[in-house]
Amino acid sequence: MKMKFLILFFCFVYNSKGIAQCEIKNRVQADGSMMYYFEPAVFYSTKSKSLKINIVTDKEHYFVALQPTPFPEKKEGKKIKDDLVIHLADNNTYKLAHYDTQYQRNDSIMQVLYLIDVKDIDAFSNYEAVSAEINMQGTEFVRSYNFKLYKKAILEQLKCFLKKDEN
Repeated sequence: MKMKFLILFFCFVYNSKGIAQCEIKNRVQADGSMMYYFEPAVFYSTKSKSLKINIVTDKEHYFVALQPTPFPEKKEGKKIKDDLVIHLADNNTYKLAHYDTQYQRNDSIMQVLYLIDVKDIDAFSNYEAVSAEINMQGTEFVRSYNFKLYKKAILEQLKCFLKKDEN
């Protein structure tokens, strides 16, 4: 009896984790358009800096959203216009075009959106992220992050969106 209960418990925990992974949220932008997103996942963290990443979509385009900490003040941060260079586990390097720099929640969070090229969607939905380089105007020149935490967040979130779009 205890064994059956234990198996049932683990099945429940496993399934609830799978469901939570595809918990898509949405918000209306200032221009009235709807954006869909996941809670950001921590990709990198030290005492001095961290990086959270999530996928954001308008159902037409897919973006990698970065939330770096620390981040520059709004005046400096709005100067961030360079592309994001990201390395995936397929040993290829991808350049994502800068799309927008946003300050949210009374400027307590900075989010930078990078557009995933349509031709790269397949790679991003099949290979985990390994590292990234970001030109952070207003702080040091280029920040490099070798991902140690939750490397599969991009591919898992992208798969959730793609699976949802099929239905």
